[in-house]
Amino acid sequence: MDGGLARLVPDLYRAGSWELLIDGAPQSHVDLADPAHLVFEYQRRLGHFADLAQPPGRPMSVVHLGGGALSLVRYIAVTRPRSEQQVAEPDARLTALVRRELPLPRAARVRIRPSDAREMLRKIPEGWADLVIADVFDRARTPAHVTSAEFLDEVRRALRPGGSYAANVADGPPFGYLRGQLATAVSRFAEVVLTAEPAVLRGRRYGNGVLWASDRALPLVDLGHRCAADPSPARVLAGRELTDFVAGAAVVGDATAVASPPPPPGTFGD
Repeated sequence: MDGGLARLVPDLYRAGSWELLIDGAPQSHVDLADPAHLVFEYQRRLGHFADLAQPPGRPMSVVHLGGGALSLVRYIAVTRPRSEQQVAEPDARLTALVRRELPLPRAARVRIRPSDAREMLRKIPEGWADLVIADVFDRARTPAHVTSAEFLDEVRRALRPGGSYAANVADGPPFGYLRGQLATAVSRFAEVVLTAEPAVLRGRRYGNGVLWASDRALPLVDLGHRCAADPSPARVLAGRELTDFVAGAAVVGDATAVASPPPPPGTFGD
């Protein structure tokens, strides 16, 4: 995330909680009293992936491409103590604001680099990461260079055997961008699943599709139960359903990659 106006505003309904706004758009929510409390639905789904990526409580090595208010970093730090986490966040002013106003939990093993996501990914040792999370936005759009098959090749290099990749993908009907991202993930990983709210999948509105990919079998039953129990339940698309959703979409390469579409006017109440 780079170049936007960042503000922290208090959550009037939950003491000790803050929301990060970038150019007026809500980007992250942090509950200092309970860092495991994830408010934004797409972040809850990323939290489910982190919970299921390894046996409960086992420390992980995690790469976060996009930092924001470090909500997922905090979540993993408290749910998996002793985890090693590296974060790419090019906006050094934002990082300084978050570190000052929303300090990380004690003993959190976190290194934040003022770096572009793909540039930092190249510096991760081969086979280091259990999980790579991509939540990269620049003024509410995901930059093109973190959407391609070549980018996923770099993700795969950083993952250890059995590791997994997760990405937050924002799009609206007819979902050309989301379908392209899924086709690209399918071209590089043996198993890919998509989680999204039913209204988004039915094409009623712009929203977040959160994908999870790995070369190992993913725990679809457990994931489905968790997504169904969320305050805003999400569906899990895998196998034939995912194939049907993606049908006809082309794999995205560096030469054809484009940024994600901008959110429609009024998406964030502007």
